[in-house]
Amino acid sequence: MSEELKDTTKTVEEPKDSKVKKIRTKTKKTVVRQVTSGRAYVKSTYNNTIVTFTDQNGNVLSWSSAGQCGFKGPKKSTPYAASLIVKDAYEKAKKYGLKEVSVFVKGIGGGREASIRALNANGINVNNIKDVTPIPHNGCRAKKPRRV
Repeated sequence: MSEELKDTTKTVEEPKDSKVKKIRTKTKKTVVRQVTSGRAYVKSTYNNTIVTFTDQNGNVLSWSSAGQCGFKGPKKSTPYAASLIVKDAYEKAKKYGLKEVSVFVKGIGGGREASIRALNANGINVNNIKDVTPIPHNGCRAKKPRRV
């Protein structure tokens, strides 16, 4: 991000000496860059759903999760929560001018399909969808089966 410093000068008059005192303050002038195409990362687990919007380089523009939107307990992993999460994250990313995204879905929770549908419903063009769920290739030993 390119940030410029802007000088502002304030004049303060003191009644005793009638001298004029100048105080310099520096304020940051932020430039909002326009990102028309980016990436949407959806992490959907059994317990939560997290949606992150980034630019093409992977710099985060906005994110949201079910807990941040006010859901608690088992409601966090529902498809309804996923649709509200996408809406909340997109409202934050609107100022960047995000129009089209490539979706990367990770996890096996209930908010997988609902979040992709919500992206389309909010007016975002979905270029492609890729499943990046990690799959073990006989790595760690599995847990023992549960006896009920």
